[in-house]
Amino acid sequence: MQFIWKNGALMPSENAQTHVLTHSLHYGSAVFEGLRFYETDDGPVIFKLKEHIERLFYSAHQLEMKIPYTVDQLCQACIDTISHNNIQAGYIRPLAYFGHGPLKVVPHPELPADVIVAVWPWGDYLGVKLVDVVTSQYIRIHPSSSVVNAKISGHYVNSMLAGLAIRGTKYHEALMLDADGYVAEGSAENIFIVKDNKIITPPTGTILEGITRKTVMDMAAMCGIPVEERKFRREEILTADEAFFSGTAVEITPIRSLDDTLIGGGQMGPISEKIQGLYQEVVSGKVPSFHHTLTRVESAVLTA
Repeated sequence: MQFIWKNGALMPSENAQTHVLTHSLHYGSAVFEGLRFYETDDGPVIFKLKEHIERLFYSAHQLEMKIPYTVDQLCQACIDTISHNNIQAGYIRPLAYFGHGPLKVVPHPELPADVIVAVWPWGDYLGVKLVDVVTSQYIRIHPSSSVVNAKISGHYVNSMLAGLAIRGTKYHEALMLDADGYVAEGSAENIFIVKDNKIITPPTGTILEGITRKTVMDMAAMCGIPVEERKFRREEILTADEAFFSGTAVEITPIRSLDDTLIGGGQMGPISEKIQGLYQEVVSGKVPSFHHTLTRVESAVLTA
């Protein structure tokens, strides 16, 4: 990437510096989003831009962080950063964090809120078409211990530990249960199972309410596939007809196995395949009823 947007201005990426005594570096007191943008016949488009930026503000509110920009201004910052980097498809990372100042654990009211937007090309997140999953030794953070539907940077130590535990193994991802032993989500994805032509997914409360998760539910409704939000245990995944992850990074990724048990014979099932294919059509601008979810990126002319 050549340019990063920071605190209202585009600058060469090497100039986007942060002080080592930045509060968020010490305590994880930052909030972020992850978005994808896709190449289409009409140029790059960002998927569900406003929804992601609105969630960034929601997450910041949980930390009493006052972002000094509006939702529309940060949406425009994402557009500008893509166009100035001349990338046709990739990933967007907006990040808001408490900057350099007092280092008490509770953020001082006078701490600045710094904001950046970075973009880069990014392909498959997990690197395989079907994933082998293992149940993690780590549970998803307890809903009474934090605001679990906010994307707070410190939360992701939980995900990091789950991922580190399977590094170097044959598994591609970890399944995290909640404190009561029910299925929550992957380390960085929501999960769905399919039984008897019905899609089932864990309810809100212990999970991140994924924007892609909501898209899956909307697409299923469009296809006449019933969706049920309810609690279930890992054993129900083992007997499911199909299972798949959803998320900005993984998009729609089928699950081949859990704890070495093949799901649905270890092949992508018909509903997973339908949802995956439709998702790619949606983000490519080929489904008119989803055109409102796409923001077109106009070209920018750089000046010296």
